[in-house]
Amino acid sequence: MRISAKSDYAIRAMAELAVAGEHGSAVKAEQISTAQDIPLNFLLGILRELRNSHLVRSQRGRDGGYVLSRPASQIALADVIRAVDGPLANVRDLSLTELSYPGAAEALREVWMAVRGSLREVLENVTVADLASGKLPRNVKSLAARHQAERT
Repeated sequence: MRISAKSDYAIRAMAELAVAGEHGSAVKAEQISTAQDIPLNFLLGILRELRNSHLVRSQRGRDGGYVLSRPASQIALADVIRAVDGPLANVRDLSLTELSYPGAAEALREVWMAVRGSLREVLENVTVADLASGKLPRNVKSLAARHQAERT
């Protein structure tokens, strides 16, 4: 799976909103753009998609900006990715139940199912609050440490 710039930016924007939400304040798109080095026009489109998916709300006025629609602890990173990029793992835009492979590749459907399951295991169990606080679930930290050890 390739994590798009759009998903990366959306998750980073949500983390900024989570931190601001702890203080009860709305955040202007320009502030998010500057804090996370995200091109403003691209960010505005992302925020629109997040709003359409009911993950953020916009507030008008001098003290307006964007806020999370629900507590950061109730928003999984998977929710954010799905809002801006669609399904977590797609194979040729088909449902995994529709896939079948002949001969030597017959087991490939199970591989794709395992990939989707692994992605869900991480992205559905890490919340925006976890990310913003830097307190990731133990299994995620363990997977990251294992990956780091393999790279060295």
